[in-house]
Order: sequence, then C-alpha cells, then structure tokens
Amino acid sequence: AALGLYFPRKEYLENVYIDEAAGMPLLRIHALKDSHEEAAHFHLCQNLIISRARSHENNWFQISEKKGLLYLSKSLDREDFNMLSVGNWMPLSKVMLYVFLSSHPFQEKECDSATRTTVFLSLINATAPACSSLTARQLCFTEMDLSFHIKENKPPGIFHQLQLPSVHHLCQNLSISYKLLAAEGLPFRYNETTTSVRVTQRLDREERERYELIAKCTVRDGFREMQVEVPFLVNVLDEDDSPPFLPNGTDTADAVVEFNRKEGTVLATLTVYDADTTPIYPLESSRKKYTGTIITDDPWISETFRVEHIFDEIHFSPNGSQVRGTRHEY
Repeated sequence: AALGLYFPRKEYLENVYIDEAAGMPLLRIHALKDSHEEAAHFHLCQNLIISRARSHENNWFQISEKKGLLYLSKSLDREDFNMLSVGNWMPLSKVMLYVFLSSHPFQEKECDSATRTTVFLSLINATAPACSSLTARQLCFTEMDLSFHIKENKPPGIFHQLQLPSVHHLCQNLSISYKLLAAEGLPFRYNETTTSVRVTQRLDREERERYELIAKCTVRDGFREMQVEVPFLVNVLDEDDSPPFLPNGTDTADAVVEFNRKEGTVLATLTVYDADTTPIYPLESSRKKYTGTIITDDPWISETFRVEHIFDEIHFSPNGSQVRGTRHEY
C-alpha cells in the first residue's frame, strides 16, 4: 500500500523573491490515493540541487507533512541568493527540490525508495513586485500549464487548488475568484470556498482518455475587473484491466497451402485488438505480450512456415471520444 499514493503532476514550478518573510506559503502539492484507507504524508528529503553538479543544504524551504503546503521557513536574503546562484550577476537562479510521499509518517531512510515529484523554484534577484503591477494572468495562474495525470480505477479526491498561496497571502485587498468551466456530466467538481478541484468518481481510460476543461479567473481591483482563461487538462493513466478481444470472436485461423507458393506468401491472418495498451517501446516488450503459434506436431511444418507479428496504434471511439489502443496482426 505504501506505493499506492501518487502525485497528479510530475513537476511543479514557483517563483521565490528576495526578502519574502519566513512562513510565506509558496505552493500547495496534492496527492491522490490508491485505496480509501491511505493518508498522504509529504516530506522534503535531500538538499537543494542548484545545477547538475552542485547541491546545497536546504535551510529555506519546508513542507507541512499533512497538507502538502510548501513554505519559506527562513527569509532568503541577497547573501543567500548569491550563494545559491552560480554567479551573483544572474537575475535568476533555478533550484530543484524533491517532495516525497508516504502513507505513514516519514522515516529518513525512505527518501530513496518513496514516490516523489520535482519542484523547480526560480529564485529572483529582486523583491516581490507590487500586486498592482501584476497582470491578471500572473495574479491567477503560475507559469506551469494546468495539466494533470489521474490513474484509472482509483478513488476520488482533490488534486489541485486554483488559488495561488503566495498571491493570496500578499494581495489581500484584491478580489480573485475562479470558475471551472466543464461540459455537463464531467467527473470534476470545483469548490468555491477552498478553490480546490476534485475528481468525483473512478475514471475508466477505455471510456475516455483525456478531459479538456477551462479554468476562468476574475480579478476585481476597486472598479476594475479583469478576466483570464487557461486550459485545464486531465489525462487518464492506464491500468492493464481489459482483456484483449478478437473482432470476430475466433483466436485461430486455418491456412490452406497450394503448391508453388513463393517464400513470403501470406496464407492466413488473425487480428487481435487491445483497447488497454498502446504500443510501448522498446517494441520487443509489446511483442512479448502476445505470441502467435502454429499448432502442429509435424516438424516439417514448423520449419517451413512462420508466424509474423506486426502491430500499430489505433483509435477506438467509445461515447464519441478517442481512446488509443493497439491492433495486433498475425
């Protein structure tokens, strides 16, 4: 069960400015469950990674174990910035941290084995800009695209919060509200009070592989009102849960061989569809999943004939939405 929890994003991005106060909330990270009983525990393990070659002890960032809120535990001053940037002439330095996930309170030794996601922090050699100088886009959304991965057949849960913790903290005299625009009947709900988005039911990739919604944000500043909309995408990750099927129900084909057939002549074909998986690379691993066999006890037949296996990606259209699968031909 420890491997069950997972992150709905592979990476997160956020900006950190010089002299922001300790306790400043930066980013909220979510986890989804594999089973209802699990509870998510978040943890930062290693050092900050500054560039591929260098790392530095993390003295500035902390995450709340149960809520997944990443915050500044110590103000980052100019001296810290110079130390963490490769040269102090740079206006921006990128550092990387790993957030780990476990279904019970963390033991330090778990840092290598646990599920993790990557947080990229852009350290900016300037103090935070005044709220009035930010565009609606900057006040509402970070630079990262709103794109998520949810595994099929897993319990419902919250996987994103639209409100940016840092903007909410700094720009309290602005009114910022959100809406999630989605077609009727989609399995996602937006909670206006918490600005969180949840998946409301188990998803089935063989029914639908991708959901395209829109996040809409309205900023009110006195009498001025600005609106901005961005795509909100959910991809459903596959679990191998549907058996392959034969279009006409038969898993054998009879071959009739006439004299003087040239080498390479096709004598019989058999098609198998798999709505579950798409061709994976290396191709050999897709090949090993199914094998074609000539049923005979005659050694001459085994030496003279062979089964060739080719496969390609195809699209099924259940309920009018496109789902990828594989067609195997023998």
